[in-house]
Parts: sequence; C-alpha cells; structure tokens
Amino acid sequence: MDAILEVQGLTKKYKKSDFRLNNVSFSLPSGAIMGLIGENGSGKTTTIGCILNTLIKDGGTVKVFGKEMSDKSADIRNDIGVVFDANNFSDDLTAVKISSVMRRIYSDWDNNLFNEYLNKFNLPAKNKIKTFSRGMTMKLGIAVALSHQPKLLILDEATSGLDPIFRDEILDVFLDFVQDESHSILLSSHITTDLEKIADYITFIHNGNVLFTEKKDELIYNYGVIRCKSAQFAEIDRHDIIAYRKQDYQIDVLVADKQTAERKYRDFIIDNVSIENIMLMLIKGEKLNYEKE
Repeated sequence: MDAILEVQGLTKKYKKSDFRLNNVSFSLPSGAIMGLIGENGSGKTTTIGCILNTLIKDGGTVKVFGKEMSDKSADIRNDIGVVFDANNFSDDLTAVKISSVMRRIYSDWDNNLFNEYLNKFNLPAKNKIKTFSRGMTMKLGIAVALSHQPKLLILDEATSGLDPIFRDEILDVFLDFVQDESHSILLSSHITTDLEKIADYITFIHNGNVLFTEKKDELIYNYGVIRCKSAQFAEIDRHDIIAYRKQDYQIDVLVADKQTAERKYRDFIIDNVSIENIMLMLIKGEKLNYEKE
C-alpha cells in the first residue's frame, strides 16, 4: 500500500530551548488512520508544523502524496485538511462568511457539503464565532476541513473539546472518510480511547524521539502487563521486560508478547494493556540495562 505521508529523519531545534525533534521517521499508508501520541511537549505539534511547512525543519524529508511540500505547493495544500486545537478563525466571522472565504481559497470547496456538516453538527450558520463554545468551534473547524474534500486530514487534538457522545459521532465521520482508500488521517490526541476505536497505527513520540510506530491491534492484543510481587519479579527473564513500574505492593511489568508470557509464567497475573498503559509504562517506568546475548 502506497504511503500518503512519509516523514524521514526529521529534525528541528529551537535556539532558546533544549528541546529538539531527533530523527523522527514514520509512514502513513493510504486508507489508514495514524494516532500520534505523547505527553505535552513531546514534539507532536512541532512534527505537525514541519509536515505542514509552517515550521522550518533543520533536517530530514517530508513527502505528502510523494512530493516535498514548499510554500508554492498550492496543489498539495488543497488536498490537506487541517484542524488545530485552537480557534483559527476571526471571532467576528460567521460560518456563512467563512464559506465565502474558503470558496476563494480551495478549488474543490463544496458549499452544499459544508451546509450538511453545519446541520449535522448543529452549528448556526449566521452566528459570530465569538458566541461559540470551544466544542462548537472545534466542530466548525472539522466541518471546514472536510468541506474542501481533502485526501489527507491532519488533526491536532481536534476532539479534545467535544463531549463523549459527539466525539463518538466524529469518530464515525473519520472512519467514513478513510473508506475511500485514497484518504488518510494523522490524528494527534491525548484521548487514547478514541485512538483505540479508530486508529490503524500508533506513533509514540517522547522527548522529540519516536519510541515506536506499531499497528494498533498488535499493541493492544500482543502487549501485556505482568502483575507480581517483588519476589516474583526476580523470576522474570530480564529479556522479556520492556519496562517495569513499582505500584504500592506490586510491580507491573510491560511485556511485548502476552501469550508467550502466559505460557512462561503460569502462576503470574497477566493483564491486557491499553495504549495509555503502554505510554505510562514507557514514560514513567524503569528499564533494565543489559547487554543482549
């Protein structure tokens, strides 16, 4: 399957900060949804800025639809829908005025589709944005992004201001979007349960580094957590341990192969793991230092 987005060796430094993106690489196939996860300040928004060419990268390549994007790449930008976690429209605009502006910017702007989304999302067409709640503003941003018929959606915390019921409806909209296999979504989100519902891939960024890019199903079905006491912990093969974390009277141990662990450690409690569990274990857990044999 062809990649709609390819990021290779992306680096970005800031003069007044110690933070840097360090050799960030991942690939988003056509027809897929990738969840971009990581704690605040990990580099998710910087990565998205470099992809969109709103930030100047220091190294590496970013290809969208097989091409590197520049300031003059209007054809590429026309095929990208973007929603950020903040309002990017003037407070005095209405949805009607936004539509008239977008019609001049995007050659494929579909006003009928935009009105359909306004109705679907219960958004007033003639009210100024300054009267909108945060959730309404996020819905408007999603409606705008979808209405110029992009092939790639890039969403930075775009569901964070929405209530659980409407978030679920939006996730269905995203799933419908990628039914067309020429479409893809890159979705940065702190709401990992949303990603568990719709993502095909997960890319985890921590301190500017990609810790992994994995298929979502392999993460939640193959990984596991061994719950054990201190004495039992000593019985676990150190090569099986990705990370471990002491929790009151027990130690939680992250392993990459739950089924093998169940056969190997029959007297241990081994639970399924969520994406959030994996994040916490890798960020807050401890690692064992050893030379692989």
